[in-house]
Amino acid sequence: MIFLSTTPLVTNPVLIFFIVLAIILLAPVILNRFKIPHIIGLIVAGIVVGPYGFHVLAYDMSFELFGKVGLLYLMFLAGIEIDMYHLKLNFKRGLVFGVLTFMLPMIIGTLASVYLLGMEWVTSLLLASMYASHTLISYPVVARFGISKNPAVLIAIVGTIIAVIGALLVLAAAVNVHNTGEFNVNDLLWLLGRLVIYCTVMMVVYPRVTRWFFKNFSDKVTQFVYIMALVFLASWFAQAIGLEAVLGAFFAGLVLNRFIPNASPLMSRIEFVGNAIFIPYFLIGVGMMINTRVIANVDTIVVALNMITVAIVAKWLAAWFAQKIYRMGGDERKVLFGLTTAHTAVALAVVTIGYNLHLMDETVLNGTVLMILVTCAIAPIVTSGAATRIKIKMLEEGESKADVSRRQLDTNTLIPVATPMAAQPLVELALLMRSVSGRQNIYALHVRNDNSSKSRALGRSSLEQAQKAAASVDATITPIERYDMSTPIGILNTIEERDITDVILGMHRKSLVIDSFFGPKIEHLLKTTNKMLIISRCYVPLNTITRIVVSVPPKAQYETGFRRWVVKVGNLAREIGCRVIFCCHPETRPLIRGVLHSERLEIRNEYRDVEQWDDFVLLANRILDDDLLVVVSARRTSVSFSADMDSIPGFVQRYFSHNNLIVLYPEQFGEEDKLTTFVDPLSTDMNLAPLSIWMRMSEWYRSVVTNRRNKKNIDL
Repeated sequence: MIFLSTTPLVTNPVLIFFIVLAIILLAPVILNRFKIPHIIGLIVAGIVVGPYGFHVLAYDMSFELFGKVGLLYLMFLAGIEIDMYHLKLNFKRGLVFGVLTFMLPMIIGTLASVYLLGMEWVTSLLLASMYASHTLISYPVVARFGISKNPAVLIAIVGTIIAVIGALLVLAAAVNVHNTGEFNVNDLLWLLGRLVIYCTVMMVVYPRVTRWFFKNFSDKVTQFVYIMALVFLASWFAQAIGLEAVLGAFFAGLVLNRFIPNASPLMSRIEFVGNAIFIPYFLIGVGMMINTRVIANVDTIVVALNMITVAIVAKWLAAWFAQKIYRMGGDERKVLFGLTTAHTAVALAVVTIGYNLHLMDETVLNGTVLMILVTCAIAPIVTSGAATRIKIKMLEEGESKADVSRRQLDTNTLIPVATPMAAQPLVELALLMRSVSGRQNIYALHVRNDNSSKSRALGRSSLEQAQKAAASVDATITPIERYDMSTPIGILNTIEERDITDVILGMHRKSLVIDSFFGPKIEHLLKTTNKMLIISRCYVPLNTITRIVVSVPPKAQYETGFRRWVVKVGNLAREIGCRVIFCCHPETRPLIRGVLHSERLEIRNEYRDVEQWDDFVLLANRILDDDLLVVVSARRTSVSFSADMDSIPGFVQRYFSHNNLIVLYPEQFGEEDKLTTFVDPLSTDMNLAPLSIWMRMSEWYRSVVTNRRNKKNIDL
């Protein structure tokens, strides 16, 4: 790339950085008025202030460095924001699309270069690999609209992996043929071998090191720096073995995806830094490299038109074939096309290598720049229009299918915080359990029973820590400082005043030998409120949990709060990205599945049959240190209560004293305005569901008969 030799207007580093920040601030604001995607605004701004525009700024090492970092950051975000469960569901379709979006540009591009531009076969293959590759430059558009879990987006991401790897392999083969005069299969196989070794090392080493680091270092800034270090190490490692750095950054995002929940403070910091600085820097740098003056050359125009036509038509055909094969809609086809039509990083790498090896002349180089300009302009516009319609369709379908469940899942969560140390983990748990539908209100409560300055300071500090924990993920929490006779009475009064649906508490730590497992405060709450209580004790950060094991008592499906607690556990598993194992009675299994399906909680879920108390005892040998045990208990007056539950606290204290634990008491009584559904058999008041009374009586009769038969067999 040869820039103009004139001196830029601005050379002061401070003023340069100010101009860049002004572009990042104003370009999206101005162009959004004309309904032009902000990505185009940043690229156009780069053209205007760059060497081929008014030459306000020079494309120096700072833009090259920040641009490279921004590209890697963009690929890392694409990998880390993927829902791995949905990615696995769409992986096969993504492979097919990847083959299409790689092979069609390769075939069409090679034939067009040979027969229309008169190039040699090696040069044509090299040029076709540039058509086959693409950059997810319009991914921020789908992320902003919240459709990153849409199947079309996931298919496009898998296709990107296949296309980039294929383009790099063709590039390596073409360079090898040019240097040696023959095609060497061994070199290509050796590159594939290095790729397999690279992926294996990443999948084995990164998760183990990251889990250890997060357990020992809880500071969010330290964790952010650690994640960035791993990303750039993976990118450098990929370059060292002959791959592209963007592939390493994307794969690092996939591997680290598991440890960075979407609702975590760490995720907020990663997105903020990338979207505020690095990614805009990359987009401005792309604009600064585009030479609009090459349009005046006739030869360049002919070559550029050929390249633009091949690049766009081939990618559109791949999206069209994928749409027909998998019976997707027109908007999904446009998303596939919009995400895969932009060419930047790999295209520049290919054309630069070809130019340095004298396989391509300056006409192809300038045509590539013009192709980058056109494809980078088309991709965000097409993606933005289709993403808008898909989002509207998702909202309409969600409103029509989940009106009743949304009303049932309106949540007012109360978090009593006694000390500043206890505030952050409880708030994080509440945020991870939030549902994607329904009204969500979170309250932090500190109850004091004296007016001393020390007690007031403790309350203010505890509530401030709770607000900071919520603000770190852009969530709102309402602080409540209350003076009352005792902590349980203050919590009960707040429950009634704020219409609280669930309470999240920290587990009591025994200070005396005579103390009970839960402590007098929690036991008082269990006796005096019918709302759902979630009692938590976690020794490791939630994002390092490998499995969630849920112990469900028989007849749990007849409790009023059955649906609500299943949704809470499902949301937690979805945010953490781990699998959840429900140990439940066979009759409860289909109802749990029904709740997960109706709420679209597509998580990895497994089931183990538990019919007796002895089956729960066997869990003691199966819970690992990185697992989270959720014990669904019941109050004495509830349907699912049994005499065996009286021994749960002692058993848990004896065998699970060092494990991560949540004891959950579902809501016991319903509300008159709730409707019964097949996934919530007892969601109404007892007077509104007479069939449930008959089911209780029949269950009681069968249990009596079974006990008598067992007693006779024992006597025999």
